Amino acid sequence: MLDKLAFLDAVAQADLVRRGEITPSALVDAAIARIERVNPKLNAVIIPLFEKARAQAAAPDLPRGPFRGVPFLLKDLLAYSAGDPHHMGTRRLKQAGFVAPHDSNTAARLRAAGFVFLGKTNTPEIGTLPTTEPDAYGPTRNPWDPSRSTGGSSGGSAASVAAGLVPAAHANDGGGSIRIPASECGLVGLKPSRGRVSFGPDLGEPIAGLAHEGVVTRSVRDTAALLDILAGYEPGDPHTAPPPLRPYAQEVGTDPGKLRIGILVRLPGETAPTHPDCRAAAESAARLLESLGHTVEPSHPAALDELEVGHHFSMMYATHIARMVDVLGELTGTPFGPDDLDPLNRTLADLGRMATSQQYLATVDWLHGYTRRMAAWWTSGFDLLLTPTLPQPPPPLGTFTPSAADPVATGVRATQFAGFTMPFNLTGQPAMSLPLHWNDDGLPIGVQFAAAYGREDLLIRVAAQLEQARPWADRRPPIHA
Repeated sequence: MLDKLAFLDAVAQADLVRRGEITPSALVDAAIARIERVNPKLNAVIIPLFEKARAQAAAPDLPRGPFRGVPFLLKDLLAYSAGDPHHMGTRRLKQAGFVAPHDSNTAARLRAAGFVFLGKTNTPEIGTLPTTEPDAYGPTRNPWDPSRSTGGSSGGSAASVAAGLVPAAHANDGGGSIRIPASECGLVGLKPSRGRVSFGPDLGEPIAGLAHEGVVTRSVRDTAALLDILAGYEPGDPHTAPPPLRPYAQEVGTDPGKLRIGILVRLPGETAPTHPDCRAAAESAARLLESLGHTVEPSHPAALDELEVGHHFSMMYATHIARMVDVLGELTGTPFGPDDLDPLNRTLADLGRMATSQQYLATVDWLHGYTRRMAAWWTSGFDLLLTPTLPQPPPPLGTFTPSAADPVATGVRATQFAGFTMPFNLTGQPAMSLPLHWNDDGLPIGVQFAAAYGREDLLIRVAAQLEQARPWADRRPPIHA
C-alpha cells in the first residue's frame, strides 16, 4: 500500500482515509519517508516540519474536511503558516530565524480542508526569478534532469509534486510562477483570476494585483478541488472575482462544447526566438483539440505585441521589490543593506525607489487600458488562447544567475522567458499550463491556455477533456519516490 501512495493524487488519498483504508498518520509517515529518501537529490523541501505534522495527523481534532490527513507542502513565500519559519528565499530572514505569527487565508483554508503541512519548499529570493536557486538555500533540481531548472518561483513545490513526495503543493504566481514550474516539471498549474483567492489578512493585492495564490498538482481534478477550497471573498479584500455558478470540481468531465480557440506559437512581440520543441508542443495540442471537435485558428489579441508591456511590468516589479525590502527590514528590526540581497533584487529595489508617484500611476493607467485591449479579443468571439507555456525547454541551472556586473541583463532575460505567461498577470485573467508534451530529451514542455476573466470553469473543462484524451498520470521522472 505505502509504495503505491506516491503517485496517487490528493483526491484519491483523501478517499482512502474516508473509506477507512488508511489513517492520516500512515499517509503522513509515508510522505515523510519519501521526502527523507528523495529530497537530498532535489533540494526541494528546505524547512521540514515533520514532528509537527505527525502530531497534527494523530490529533483527534484534525479537521474532517475533504482532504483530511493528506500530506501537503507550503511554498516559502507569501503564505504564512502559524509558528513556522518563513524566509522567502532570503539569507536575512533565515539568519534571523523569522517565524510566521499566524496563518494566512491560504494556509487557514488548506488546514480547514484537512491537509497536513509537512514543510516549506524552496523559492528564489523574494520570488523574483523564473528559477529556484536562492543563495540562502541553493538550487532545487529538476527530477526529469537534475542539471536543469525547475522553474520559479514555485520550483520547490513543483519538484516535490513531480517526484511523488506529495500529491499537491502550494504555489503562487506573479509573472508565471505557477505555470513556469508546472511546465518544466510536467504538472498542472492554474493561475486563477485576480481576486479569486484572498491574500488576507496581511495583504490586499501584492504587486498591485499581479500576484495570485494557487497550487501545482498532477491531476486536473486536484486542481479543481483545491480551487474550490481556496477561492472566495474574505472581509476587507480590495476586490473579488465573480463566484462560480457551481463547484469547480463539478466541471471535471463536463463537456466544454465546441470552442473557438486562437493559437500563438511565437513570443509576443517576437522579443526572442521560440524553441522548435515549444512550438511543436502547442501545435500538437492544437491538432488534439481539433480532433476533439474544437476550432483552432491562428489569432491572438493584438495587445499582446505591444512592446511597452515590458517597461510597465518592470515598473510594477521594481516598486514592489522596493516596498518588499522595506517590509523585510521591518520584520527583522533592521533595514536591509546592499549585501542582504542578490544583485538583481538590489538593483530592482534601487530602481523602485527612484520611480516617482507620477511614473507609477502612469503605469497603473496604462495597464488598465492594456487589460481592456486584451479583453476585447475574447469578447470578439474567441473562447481560449493556446500558446506554449515557455519559449524554451527547462534551461540548465545557472541560466538566470544574476551577474553583479550587469544584473539588468538577467532581468531582461527573465522577462523574455516569461513572455507567454506574464501578460495574464497584468490582466488578471486565468491561465493554465498542462503537461501535454515531452521532447526527445525526455523533458516536459507545457502548453498554456488562457481564458477570459473569471472563466476558470472553462479552463478546467477543457483541461479535463485533454487529460482524458492524452493522459500523463503514468509518466515518471528519473528521480522519483
